[in-house]
Amino acid sequence: MAEPLYGVYGASGFGREVIPLARQVLAETGESPERLVFVDDGAAGQWVNGHRVLDFEAFAREPASQRFAVLAVADGTVRERLAQRLVEAGIQPWSVRAAQTLVMDDVGIGEGAILCPFVTLTSNIRIGRHFHANLYSYVAHDCVIGDFVTFAPAVRCNGNVVIEDHAYIGTGAILRQGKPGAPLVIGRGAVVGMGAVVTKSVPPGVTVVGNPARPLSK
Repeated sequence: MAEPLYGVYGASGFGREVIPLARQVLAETGESPERLVFVDDGAAGQWVNGHRVLDFEAFAREPASQRFAVLAVADGTVRERLAQRLVEAGIQPWSVRAAQTLVMDDVGIGEGAILCPFVTLTSNIRIGRHFHANLYSYVAHDCVIGDFVTFAPAVRCNGNVVIEDHAYIGTGAILRQGKPGAPLVIGRGAVVGMGAVVTKSVPPGVTVVGNPARPLSK
C-alpha cells in the first residue's frame, strides 16, 4: 500500500530553510524522510538538500495514500493562489512547526502555518490560514492575524494588534502595542519595511518605512 507523500512547495531560499523542519516533523511521527519532496515547477528533476524536486503535476500523480503540502512562498498573494491549487487537486494543507517554537495559552492557528525556530506566540491569539513566522519573531497577547500574512525574521508584534490578510511585515519591524478595544491595525495587503517602528495604524495596501514608520514616498 502506498504511503503518504509530503511536499514543501518552493525549493528556493525559504523552502530550503523549511525542509529540515519538515524532516523533523516527520521524524516525530515515524514517517520516512524519503516521502518528503520539494514541489517546484522551475526546478523539477533536480535534487536539493537531499530531496527530490517534483513539478506540481508529478507531485499530484506520485503514488500515495494521501498528499500534504506546506507553502514556503513568501508572497501572500501567490500563497493564496497555490493554496487554491492544492484544494482543487485534493492535496491537504500541512503545518510545519520547529521544536524550538513556544506556543502558550489559548492560541488558535489556521491550517498551513510555518513556525520557524525561536518563534513565540504568547496568549489569547487568533491566526488565520497559511501564516509564516520566520526566525525569532513573536506575537504577544490579544492579537488577531488574518490569512496569508508573512512575518520576516525578528518581527516584534506587541499586544492588541490586528493584522489583516496578505500583510507583509519586514525583518526586525516593531509593531507598537494597541489598546483593548482600540487595536493597532495593519491593513489588508500593507507592507511594513525592514526595521520600521509602527506607532500608528497602517491603511490597506500602504507601504510604511522608518522610525516612526511613515508611508513610502513615491
